[in-house]
Amino acid sequence: MKEKEYFLTSEGYLELETELNTLKTEKREEVLKSLKEARALGDLSENSEYDAARDEQAKVEARIKEVEYILEHSTIIEEGKNDGVVTVGSTVTIAYDGDESDTEEYRIVGSQEADPFNNKISNESPIAEAILGKKVGETVEVASPNGTYKVKISKVC
Repeated sequence: MKEKEYFLTSEGYLELETELNTLKTEKREEVLKSLKEARALGDLSENSEYDAARDEQAKVEARIKEVEYILEHSTIIEEGKNDGVVTVGSTVTIAYDGDESDTEEYRIVGSQEADPFNNKISNESPIAEAILGKKVGETVEVASPNGTYKVKISKVC
């Protein structure tokens, strides 16, 4: 199986490390405490508190494994080294259908940090895939579920 590579900013990497630390120290302890309390209630075969605690334990352990895997297979994005070419980590201004009055600014980040409400788009999104590797002034077609459209790259930072 091919390993997936994750792109993270240094802030995103730090956030995941912090989350992992919290999961391993605080969250695990909370779940273990819940399990002990539920066991103390008696018969485990019909103990909904015990079942809920076990489910929570499974979720915490799964998230720990997921975050460890992401951190192990991540590449930290070098910001500010784009030479006018769109790369992961770039902040890009694009004009839709070449209309300079209809522009959007996006920061291209890895899928783990994508936040469309804050104009952070995943490098796996249709727009990012279309513009990655392109330069200012280039017009590219973006294939989306609603059809194709053109965008012109106005600025790359």
